[in-house]
Amino acid sequence: MNNRKITDIVDANYVHASVLFYLGIEFYDYSQKTLEQVCQEKGLNVNSVIKKLESVSNCKEENLSLREYPIDLIVEYLKHTHYIFIKQKLPYIARLIESFEAGHPEYAVIERDLKFVFPLFVEDFIHHIYQEEDTLFSYIIALHRYVSNKGNISQLYFMLERHSLQRYAVEHSEHDDEMRGIRRITNGYQSDAETPLHVRVIYAELQALEKNLITHAKVENEILFPKALMLEKEVKARFQEKIRLN
Repeated sequence: MNNRKITDIVDANYVHASVLFYLGIEFYDYSQKTLEQVCQEKGLNVNSVIKKLESVSNCKEENLSLREYPIDLIVEYLKHTHYIFIKQKLPYIARLIESFEAGHPEYAVIERDLKFVFPLFVEDFIHHIYQEEDTLFSYIIALHRYVSNKGNISQLYFMLERHSLQRYAVEHSEHDDEMRGIRRITNGYQSDAETPLHVRVIYAELQALEKNLITHAKVENEILFPKALMLEKEVKARFQEKIRLN
């Protein structure tokens, strides 16, 4: 692999582009150089870089049985995926789009639209994530702490008055297809062998992001919300019992 051109390495597996990016190699700046040449320029050990590239090829998708997890661990898992989105996936795709120069009338409109729409998508998505963590996740953890006999009863009483999981569930469903506009711009991420490599990498990453977001939404809609609604029901029943006894 050390004598292969960067463009060939990325063409063989688009995920290689992200591995190189995190090592400080932006594939479109070194496309005609060999991996060994680029590693020498960057002061990187070529064998270590090859191992990282090969490890991606052998990597299998993680399959977690989250239904069996307690709700506090599900929340931590979702917060970790938020971190990956904000700190890794979105900055990488943003850089791919920023550096994209169509150089061809067929892709000029796509370049213009992506450069306009994607930053807006990122801004809205990050706002949604922080709002979700500050409200929904905090509320669920407060419910969990109460049933675990660790919560503050007076604080939780006011939270119950202020929050509604059913309302959150409805609002959340409205965010479930955040990438509709991007899908329209890219014509459903369609590409072929004639499509420029940079475009294929962008489309592959956008498609992977959409798949990740769908999985993330399924975890929230099909696992987190049902567990949280049961938890909220239990807490309200305990409150009613306390009121009855007093």
